[in-house]
Amino acid sequence: MYLIIFVQVIHCCFLVAHSCPALCTCVNQGGSNGTGLRSVLCSEPRMSAIPLTAPADTIKLRLEKTSISRVPRAAFFYLSELQFLWLTYNSITAIHPSSFLNLKALRELRLDGNLLSTFPWEGLRDTPKLCTLGLHNNRLSSLPAHAALFLPSVTYLDLSSNRLTTLPSELLDLWHPPPGQLAAPAQRRVLGLHDNVWQCECQISMLLALSKSHGSPVVLMDQLLTCSHNQGFSVQLGDSLVKADMTQCQRPSVQPLATQVTSTLGSNVMLRCDATGYPTPVLSWTKAASIYNTECCQQPDNKDPETQPINLDSFIQESPRVGIRWSIISLNGLSYKDAGEYRCQARNMAGTAEAPIILRVLGARLQMYKDTTTSHREGSEREPVECLGAGLVCRGQGGGDAEPGKRGGTTVNSHGGFPASTSHGGRGAGTGQCSWHRHPQKGLSSKLLLW
Repeated sequence: MYLIIFVQVIHCCFLVAHSCPALCTCVNQGGSNGTGLRSVLCSEPRMSAIPLTAPADTIKLRLEKTSISRVPRAAFFYLSELQFLWLTYNSITAIHPSSFLNLKALRELRLDGNLLSTFPWEGLRDTPKLCTLGLHNNRLSSLPAHAALFLPSVTYLDLSSNRLTTLPSELLDLWHPPPGQLAAPAQRRVLGLHDNVWQCECQISMLLALSKSHGSPVVLMDQLLTCSHNQGFSVQLGDSLVKADMTQCQRPSVQPLATQVTSTLGSNVMLRCDATGYPTPVLSWTKAASIYNTECCQQPDNKDPETQPINLDSFIQESPRVGIRWSIISLNGLSYKDAGEYRCQARNMAGTAEAPIILRVLGARLQMYKDTTTSHREGSEREPVECLGAGLVCRGQGGGDAEPGKRGGTTVNSHGGFPASTSHGGRGAGTGQCSWHRHPQKGLSSKLLLW
């Protein structure tokens, strides 16, 4: 199929590289003698198909008030330099998902005044530089959730004068992202949402309130929005009704399946949380500092990457019905670095909520941070000796004189990462040793001996 298209394109380019299609007007803007930006205008009612003979160096193509009813696959493939495509006030009812192939330079796409009941949002993946999308005065009745995936670069979106009733939460998150997900200041977006049949619900009311806040990233072309309740009557969403309609919003509530999880090195673990709220909340995961950087052990350098929260991307989330969403994060082949606090955050237009899950990893892996030996002399002092394992910690300090012919000792036992008991067998100073052993009943423990 691609080979046939390629042959047709090459044929057209050779025959009409600089000719103007029939029933169209071609002009060079900003230049003379064939230079400047080439613009093609076709506004003949007798035209019923997309012309294939426009000059290959066309920058702007306008097809207006024609009888064109459909846009076929790869309709503009040979116009690789095209930046502005206006298909306004025609009779277009269908657009192929691959209509915009090879339009990598396209910045503006206008489809106002047609008869579109659906739009191929996935086709926008072929227009990575698109900034302006006009769908004013069509017959769109719904916006799919996946539309948000193909609109990150669009800063001007006109959906006015359609038949839209609801906005998916994914679009609201795109227009008003969580502060923690912003790598740079949020882009300001101009939205046309007026003259639709919105339902009086949380999303549209919250968006209206957001647009009126100082420094908002959302600018509405017209803030006079109307909505209808289930009873069928219509009202205007004005200043006096925004707060009243927001009572339908429900802040998220998060409930983890378990608040503490303990597993062994090399095993696989799944952490799950469930959330409720309206609009349906979106879930995200972060990992806080490692478990061995808590009360028992403190790192002097708080800029260590392992002590900073990390946003986790590898998780799944599903919404079985409106107002409910769950998410699972899978950790395979656990290492001691996986131990720590995981936080599941739920967010919607009404607010945020989060819940922690503590993961402990048990194992015999050991890291020695310091081992200092002091001389056997009166008044000598021992520097701290620290040992870190997979969630288990022991540390100790000893000093003093050793009696002739005798050895004193201090033993610190730790179970599960925190000191459990301390015993002293005399005074002494010398080498320190941190060892691990497996107790037949108590499991793993740590021991620090000073003598």
